[in-house]
Amino acid sequence: MANFEQAGSPAGTPGMAPVPSGKRRFPLLAVIIVLVLILVGVIVWRQLSGNGAGKNPAAAMRGAGGPVPVILGTVAQKDVPVYLDGLGTVQAFNSVTVRSRVDGQLQKLGFEEGQDIRAGDLVAMIDPAPFKTVLTQAQAKRTQDESQLRMAEIELHRNEVLFTNRIVSQDVIDTNRAQINQISALVKSDEAAIESAQVQLNYTTIKSPIDGRTGLRQVDVGNIIRSGDTNGLVVVTQLKPISITFTLPEQNLGEIQAHSGGDKLKVLAVDRDNKTVLDEGTLTVIDNQIDPTTGTIRLKATFPNANLRLWPGQFANTRLVLTVRTNAIVVPASVVQRGPEGSYAFVVEDDMSVQMRPVKVAYIEQQDAVIDSGLQPGEKIVVDGQYKLQPGSKIRPAETQGTNAPPGRVNSQNSTNRAGGKRQVGEGGGDWKKKQQSQ
Repeated sequence: MANFEQAGSPAGTPGMAPVPSGKRRFPLLAVIIVLVLILVGVIVWRQLSGNGAGKNPAAAMRGAGGPVPVILGTVAQKDVPVYLDGLGTVQAFNSVTVRSRVDGQLQKLGFEEGQDIRAGDLVAMIDPAPFKTVLTQAQAKRTQDESQLRMAEIELHRNEVLFTNRIVSQDVIDTNRAQINQISALVKSDEAAIESAQVQLNYTTIKSPIDGRTGLRQVDVGNIIRSGDTNGLVVVTQLKPISITFTLPEQNLGEIQAHSGGDKLKVLAVDRDNKTVLDEGTLTVIDNQIDPTTGTIRLKATFPNANLRLWPGQFANTRLVLTVRTNAIVVPASVVQRGPEGSYAFVVEDDMSVQMRPVKVAYIEQQDAVIDSGLQPGEKIVVDGQYKLQPGSKIRPAETQGTNAPPGRVNSQNSTNRAGGKRQVGEGGGDWKKKQQSQ
């Protein structure tokens, strides 16, 4: 028994059991782990409560009920045209199918396909030889009859001398005079035949009757052409000026007549995007009747077409400038909101709060809304982001891509551009953001 206690007890501590080394290290390790976890929790809590809000200001503002980010604009005042939009078809001012007026072999073409030609330029030539022969025959026949006429006049003069001497009777004189009248008629007939042959010969040279552009030729050189051919030789189309025939509802007829008393109304030909102006012309004709099947009135406008952007047969949108509304109040169309009580807009106060103000809209032209009442030039209005707002809500200018204005400041130039229907913003926004991040 004494040997057992002496073997199991450490030196210097008789009678005490030894403590294992692993059990002495475990409490210290647990304490260290707990302290580390507490330290990490404190750091995370500070990051979330302090620095995290700075890195995500929008989230912090939403959580704290801060100002609502919106896009701002300024109420503008400018002259705004009043348009009547219609759909029309481009028509050539003049179009001529060149045909032959005589029969014969096509000897020459005086144009190239798609060439611009002037009135009087050679288009084609038909073999003139047969027609020259006919002309020569008619001239020879006239010479023969003129010779007979001179002989008849000489004989009449001789018989008149004999009649005075009572050698011939009155019947001979009357016969001579009748013969002279008959031959004179033949001479006149010969002259008419010569003129007809000359006209036919002139028809062998075919000239352009108008200024215009040639199309595709219908007949090749060497073919026999006839005056009755329906296709003709070529079509010559006048492109400068050119016309557009378009339609408008019959309800607009009274307005058109009211504004067309003085100068001719301006008409714009625009592309399918309704923005690109192809040419600018004037209203020339209002049809004399309304189509009862469609309830529309046809109108015709003439365009100079200097750049040849209008082509016969082309569909083109037309914008009839009815009048110009001077000094109109204009805002972007997105400013106008609609509620149970009518149209309204959010107007920005000096303290960057908003109020709902009823507005009366005259009409909306593409991206612009013309306001009759409710807004004044120069007032700040909300262009986008209204769904987040209520009367009295605090706002701040939103950061959009490419903006050069930091939050809290409205760029007046950008606001003016928005009022014109173009949401343009300045440059340099990226530099401002980098500067803020570096600070």
